[in-house]
Amino acid sequence: MARTLTLSFSCPDTSGIVAGVSAFVAGHKGWITEASQHTETELGRFFMRVEIRAESLDFPAEEFAARFAPVAARFGMDWKVSDSAQPRRVVLLCSKQEHCLYDLLARHVAQDFPFVIPCVISNHENHRKVVEAHGIPFHFVPVTPETKQAAYRKMEQLFREAQADLIVLARYMQVLDEPMCREFAGKIINIHHSFLPSFAGAKPYHQAHRRGVKLIGATCHFVTPDLDEGPIVEQDVIRIDHSDTPEDMAHLGKDIEKVVLARGLRAVVEDRVLIAGNKTVIFR
Repeated sequence: MARTLTLSFSCPDTSGIVAGVSAFVAGHKGWITEASQHTETELGRFFMRVEIRAESLDFPAEEFAARFAPVAARFGMDWKVSDSAQPRRVVLLCSKQEHCLYDLLARHVAQDFPFVIPCVISNHENHRKVVEAHGIPFHFVPVTPETKQAAYRKMEQLFREAQADLIVLARYMQVLDEPMCREFAGKIINIHHSFLPSFAGAKPYHQAHRRGVKLIGATCHFVTPDLDEGPIVEQDVIRIDHSDTPEDMAHLGKDIEKVVLARGLRAVVEDRVLIAGNKTVIFR
């Protein structure tokens, strides 16, 4: 597959943004292979994602960020550029349930989309053998009410040592504290087993059962200090009926949880997700 650079950004909406980006790329002989844009009127911001064939540029791909910086400054961009030659480093967090973890391990082996897993962190030992069989380091960090703060600081240290670009809560059943959420803002995604904003918090299938819903869902979202209220990346639902117990819902929900998480992760690692306040712009 050809090496590509992906430029993604948001900035105050004004005229000349697309022209400025296109002129820069064309001025260096670059080929744009994909481009998407959106104006979020309520915020007055412009969002764009551009894929560029790296080999077409008349300078080394490693110089793109430095050369593009004056254009970004001119438009006041919040921006980044990623290189397909450097897959995202994704640290996985899990607890006892296996379905989301095992699905992402399988997608990693199959190279379903480009990411690497430098380590897995868990507050239980259950999945050590499976993770280590994949050649991935497994870190057991127990969390109790007495040790929670020390455990989270240890996890932050592991994130830094792993040079994590992204942290995925693959049914990690602990609430991260505010310092961690703020330090790694925009870098942590979670799978919640309900169609948010409905049934946030603990035991959403039990909440859904009490309300007699006919659809249950799953939501992949960014983690913020406000529980289950971060910007939504991906969602889906399945149909149930009056005969389904909370346990039935949990069983049925496993498939949709792992699929929604995988879709969300793929969109994030491909730089298709830009945060817009407490919402997201997703370029498919």
